[in-house]
Amino acid sequence: MAFSEDDLITLATRVLTAAGSKPADAACVAADLARSNLLGHDSHGVMRLVQYVGFIREGHVDVAAEPEVLVDRPAVCVVDGKSAFGQVVSRFALERAAEKASAAGAATVLVRNCNHVGRLGGVTEEAAKRGFAAVMVANAPGPGQVAPLGARERRMGTNPISVAAPARLGDDAPPLVLDMTTSATAEGKLRVARQKGESVPEGQIIDRRGNPSTDPEDFYEDNAGSILPLGGPLAHKGYGLAVAADLLAGVLSGAGVGRTDLPRGANGVYLSLTDIRAVMDESEYDRWLAAYESHIRGAAPIREGETIRLPGDVERERAAERAAGGIPLPAETWRQIRELAGELGVDVSDIGAGA
Repeated sequence: MAFSEDDLITLATRVLTAAGSKPADAACVAADLARSNLLGHDSHGVMRLVQYVGFIREGHVDVAAEPEVLVDRPAVCVVDGKSAFGQVVSRFALERAAEKASAAGAATVLVRNCNHVGRLGGVTEEAAKRGFAAVMVANAPGPGQVAPLGARERRMGTNPISVAAPARLGDDAPPLVLDMTTSATAEGKLRVARQKGESVPEGQIIDRRGNPSTDPEDFYEDNAGSILPLGGPLAHKGYGLAVAADLLAGVLSGAGVGRTDLPRGANGVYLSLTDIRAVMDESEYDRWLAAYESHIRGAAPIREGETIRLPGDVERERAAERAAGGIPLPAETWRQIRELAGELGVDVSDIGAGA
């Protein structure tokens, strides 16, 4: 069951529009989901359509909402997402941040009350392509899915962090993009494994009693299992990063922490941009980045013939593979999407090789 990126954009746009989304919002979310699949992040791809339509039906996503600026200063901005799609709100935040950073040299935008923001790397990569160094953090203001260090109950979100910067200014060189959770895995990756009927690596989850598990069903059983902080024997580091994410994206944004009064899927966001040309000459930046890339990639590999990679390389390799050979979807994912499309009266007979 292989699909092109355009197939998935068309599919997601049709489904979200039929569910009540504004066409422009549906297109924004659809492009983000399809791009995630292309890059190999199926946990943030069209699998989410079933969840997102459920959020619309249950009132957790307001399809009529427009983000509102609550605080507007020269170099800082606070945005109320009004429970709109997180992808839509994050792009709204990016535009505000880019405008302010271009004028002031650097700017921070904080977001509260947006729904699931999706893959942070999509936002930071776009910022890097415009000549900014970007830092983005998201938190889950609600009960979350991750156990604090030493606990066996969910209290935190997976609290992702993304950092991106241009490889070179002024050309089309792919930027460096770090996009990671502060937890041992993303919940969406557990969902993918569950739909494939696969186990997950040791050290990612515990069951409701706090016992280590490799069965994703133990995480979902009564919503009482937990994801562990990133780091295994050094999980205090992942846990510390998760706390930092809650402080920046939860407390500073006003999204909050540990709340039970928010719609499902709510996120808080911290987005900071620095205009590189405001702090150094373009040629100097390019020289340092070229020297750094050469320095890192030139390291002798442990195993002969292996390539030393930088953040973003694996995604680009996966994108090239999937652009050539198609984007695979698990049979269960495709079954669920087709069933949802049928409920909404959406024709998917012309979509990809899975039609």
